[in-house]
Amino acid sequence: MKLLVYGAGVCGSLFAARMHQAGHEVSLLARGERLTALRRHGVRLAEEDGSVVERVPVPVVAHPDGEYDLITVFVRTHQVDGVLESLAGVRGDVLFLLNWAAGPRTLGAVIGHERVLLGFPTTGGTMDGDVVRYRRSDLVTRRIAMPIGEPDGRTTPRLERIVATFRSAGINAKAAPRMDAWLRTHAAFEVPLGLAVHAAGGPAALADAPDAVRGMLHRMRHNLAALETPPVPRAFAALRVLPQGLLVAALRLFLKSPTAAHSGLNAPSPATTAELKRLAEQLGAPAQAR
Repeated sequence: MKLLVYGAGVCGSLFAARMHQAGHEVSLLARGERLTALRRHGVRLAEEDGSVVERVPVPVVAHPDGEYDLITVFVRTHQVDGVLESLAGVRGDVLFLLNWAAGPRTLGAVIGHERVLLGFPTTGGTMDGDVVRYRRSDLVTRRIAMPIGEPDGRTTPRLERIVATFRSAGINAKAAPRMDAWLRTHAAFEVPLGLAVHAAGGPAALADAPDAVRGMLHRMRHNLAALETPPVPRAFAALRVLPQGLLVAALRLFLKSPTAAHSGLNAPSPATTAELKRLAEQLGAPAQAR
């Protein structure tokens, strides 16, 4: 597969490295200092607390060029407009692996509706200088597949081909029949969570503020109730019906867990704030981003 990976942060770099190691023709698109570091050292990977750094010589580019079998986009929500403009004249299907609650039509209006696929990355980690420190795989994370879907929910030959290709590279992927609803559900949960964590100063600090957790839960419930379709996965419906006390206790336990600590939410930044604001606007709830 001739593949362009657009975005060289944690998820994009890790994905590009794994696909390159599997023998695919991969180009990783980066800009600025990240581009310079990649040209000098390649993609550098290490487990979150590991001392061994793996170097993967993935070819890097500053601009998309020519034709690809697939373009995977790993950027922040508020960066998508610029990506769409740069891909309008580049041939190839485009798989958007990111937070997105505005639906596929806004993407297809620029690059062509027939090119769009939706998905969400399940990897995580942090940047340590130019080293990607990724989350260590365990029994739980190995069972969490990266969902990928067609905008209309069909299981098409191209979707099956992409899923099979990713799996052959050791990337756990699955076809998701309602990917658009999945992304909107995720945003309905993610926006209140992210804003509350940032306001508190981190997941653990939020867990120690029960009133703030209750306020966060109220906003989650409001967002889920406003969705035009049932939540996906269906388990999120529990946030709308289970007793508040039970849910507050469960959310506080989650906020104190290693999963929350390594989610990236505990590192407030202008980029994260801008992404949450754009997601809130896409959900029709801009007041939550203030």
